[in-house]
Amino acid sequence: MPNIQNIAAYKFATLTELRPMRARLQELCKARGLRGTILLSPEGINLFVAGLAADVDALLAELRSIPGLETLEPKVSETEHQPFNRMLVRLKKEIIAFGVEGIEPGKRTSPKLAAKELKRWLDEGRAVTLLDTRNDYEVRLGTFRNALPIGVDTFREFPEAVAKLPAELKETPIVMFCTGGIRCEKAGPFMEREGFKNIYQLDGGILKYFEECGGAHYDGECFVFDQRVGVDPSLSETDSTRCFACQSPLSAEEQADSRYVPGKSCPYCFQTPEQQRAIAIAGRMAAIARAFSPLPGSVPHDNFKPVNIPRDCDGFTLLAALSHCVKAMSEEQWAARFAVERVLDLDTHEPVKPERIVRAGERFVHKVEQVIEPDVSADVTILYEDEALIVLNKPAPLPMHAGGRFFRNTLQHLLNEVYAPQKPNPGHRLDANTTGIVLFTRTRHFASLLQPQFTRGEVRKTYIARVQGHPAADEFVCDAPITDEPGPLGSRTVDEKDGLPAKTEFTVKCRLPDGTALIEARPLTGRTNQIRVHLWHLGFPICGDAAYLPGGKLGTQQTLAIGQSPLCLHAAHIAFRHPLTGEPVEFSAPAPDWAL
Repeated sequence: MPNIQNIAAYKFATLTELRPMRARLQELCKARGLRGTILLSPEGINLFVAGLAADVDALLAELRSIPGLETLEPKVSETEHQPFNRMLVRLKKEIIAFGVEGIEPGKRTSPKLAAKELKRWLDEGRAVTLLDTRNDYEVRLGTFRNALPIGVDTFREFPEAVAKLPAELKETPIVMFCTGGIRCEKAGPFMEREGFKNIYQLDGGILKYFEECGGAHYDGECFVFDQRVGVDPSLSETDSTRCFACQSPLSAEEQADSRYVPGKSCPYCFQTPEQQRAIAIAGRMAAIARAFSPLPGSVPHDNFKPVNIPRDCDGFTLLAALSHCVKAMSEEQWAARFAVERVLDLDTHEPVKPERIVRAGERFVHKVEQVIEPDVSADVTILYEDEALIVLNKPAPLPMHAGGRFFRNTLQHLLNEVYAPQKPNPGHRLDANTTGIVLFTRTRHFASLLQPQFTRGEVRKTYIARVQGHPAADEFVCDAPITDEPGPLGSRTVDEKDGLPAKTEFTVKCRLPDGTALIEARPLTGRTNQIRVHLWHLGFPICGDAAYLPGGKLGTQQTLAIGQSPLCLHAAHIAFRHPLTGEPVEFSAPAPDWAL
């Protein structure tokens, strides 16, 4: 099997009629079985192509027939295999991206220094700065001894890097170099324009130096932009490879590093699980900022609220059923909605009649037109995330799910947007005005593993609250039963006769001079508004609570508005078994200002 000939060449020259030239070269390369890349631009040509010698010669003959490319001379090496996967002929604005106007190598370049002359200078110990203009990842594989890397990730960063060079270099001889010389054709004139007075460029770059001088004064190998990755001073392919994940070139020593996992990572991109999680969370936080700017509910929209017919409304007229199960609206208000055809069949979205007899389990929708929702806090923070679990620090006011005046300005709507196509499942709930830790699972499977822990009372939750008044005891318990049915604005009250069992443990953390106290609350059951109702019942209503007022009175406001004094109730800590591993885990949320 004959060896594959590899050529690398560039030439700055004024080229015209690029589209027919591109088509002609594509056809020739395809017919000859050549692979690689040819870049064509008005400023010249840059190419890396490999194939059998006769086919490469045919391509060179065609290129040299183009006006301006008559003297095109490639650098040649051989491999036992084809280093390229396909053949591309592309049209570009520049054959080497630089982005600086007025630099025209086709008209003028810096003085070129022959490879053998540079070797002689280095043999003599002449005072000269060797400036490596290549990208940092190329430099890692090898460079000239004592060379100064320019320090860039891409060549477009070169002008900015030049501005950071020491001013004294403007007076000293500088020999710049790159792989084959093309970058120096632009870098040299640019540095001269910036006031550097003694600029030379290594003619033919590192590859020409290897060809004529071997590895003298050079440490390592040279990175090349094909599947060979690196060549040694004899221009033979080395054992270097590239990381599949970050594309960094890797020496044999770097491939022996435990962080190198073929197809996954290398020492330059390896991340611990904690680092991966932090990066993922940063991305989610950015997505949350985008999803909440503007608030989705601030844009007028029609909303379709589902209404389920409960068992105790079986056989009612639809009007009577809605009036019974949706306490926030009177029968007269529902009649008005029927009159304008805003109560619809769930499946067909066709208007339905108020006198229709309904059965338990039937579902309808209430259309609410051009809704603009109240503002909410968008300061959602992700405390932890993995493939099973999402742990959030919820701000206030922010409802967790749709209800009342809120449809889109909710935590659930936000997470559905950010985690799509997944729809995270809440493991428990916090009131709209309550801040702190809340758990979501990523799938229904993990929800089925987490939710029973709440049902069985195995999840330990700790809240902090600031209450009005000073409890006499440092520790106390309230086990007053709480109503299951909601009252005005969804409120609950203590009902010693028919209420559901509820129990909360309290510890006073400190009593403050203003007549308030900081209290730690540990609910042992999970009734709606349990901590708020128990403290209100005991005569210590929570500061900022607009629903449970001093003196046993109920307020007229459910969800606080932005700018109002906050409800001083915060879910501070939670402990449970992780739904994926089964191991005990704990999370805490930072205390709010009112608790500090």
